Amino acid sequence: MPANASTTPASPTDAASLHAAVADDFAAVNRTIMAQLASRVPLVETIGQYIIASGGKRLRPLLVLLAARALDYRGDKHIELATLIEFMHTSTLLHDDVVDESHLRRGKATANDAWGNAPSVLVGDFLYSRSFQMMVAVGSIRIMDVLSAATCVIAEGEVQQLTNVGNPDTDEAAYFETIQGKTAMLFEAASHSGAILAGASPEQESALQHYGRYLGLAFQLVDDLLDYQGDAQAMGKNVGDDLAEGKPTLPLIQAMAAGTSEQRDLVRHAIRQGGLDHLDAVLAIVRDTGALDYTRDRAVEMADRALAQLDALPPSRYRDSMAELARLAVDRQA
Repeated sequence: MPANASTTPASPTDAASLHAAVADDFAAVNRTIMAQLASRVPLVETIGQYIIASGGKRLRPLLVLLAARALDYRGDKHIELATLIEFMHTSTLLHDDVVDESHLRRGKATANDAWGNAPSVLVGDFLYSRSFQMMVAVGSIRIMDVLSAATCVIAEGEVQQLTNVGNPDTDEAAYFETIQGKTAMLFEAASHSGAILAGASPEQESALQHYGRYLGLAFQLVDDLLDYQGDAQAMGKNVGDDLAEGKPTLPLIQAMAAGTSEQRDLVRHAIRQGGLDHLDAVLAIVRDTGALDYTRDRAVEMADRALAQLDALPPSRYRDSMAELARLAVDRQA
């Protein structure tokens, strides 16, 4: 199938096959993660190991490995690079759960729920700091430039999301700007830095940078879609959590744009108020206005854009895995 083929449903076994292409590399990343969690303070290791072992797809380190191997990288620095990307991501999870006052992630108690806010924030700081130590060890100024810039964009995206909470006037452009920062930026940095490490041509580097960006946008769009139609057990969180926090995500933004004045007023009130008092009514509105279909269509659009970038890469099983990842981005329930 051509790299830029349109997204199609994937089989349940495809997710495992994504890691199969870089299975040995992934095993090395897991070993490096545990080694780099070492600390003279036991609580740092305890919380670090808890959040790292709590599940998740580890897509960002996977992107580093696939991008580097797709360009025939033969060294070993991609292991450290993938590990530090995972540490950056994990640190943001620890901080996000404190900011959002979350109690559940991937079906388990969050670290802040188990140990409190202060230890979670501080261990998140440790993981961020350790990621920069490893960045130095990778030894590429260009990669340091990309990743340090990404951390600023990610922080800005999180602050922007916070300022959007309870604001029903957030439009689609502001929404995409927010998710580009808080989610897609680290996907982009992962594939981009993997390309730089492998000595990509300017065309390949740009393609892999944009592949990560569009993939990250697709994943976040589907996450926001699943908040209104997902399976709570599979997702590890409750349907309606975004509404409870007053987050104006695309399903709500589109529902207000496409709905009647009565529907628009109810959704605006629900965003301002937060909570779940109007959950059933809002669920009906996002369904009846076509807002869920609209959100999925935008996710498919982003995944197709990601697929198109892969034409810049030579044929390989790694490129095939990256193509499959883009298709899986929009065909999942968690």
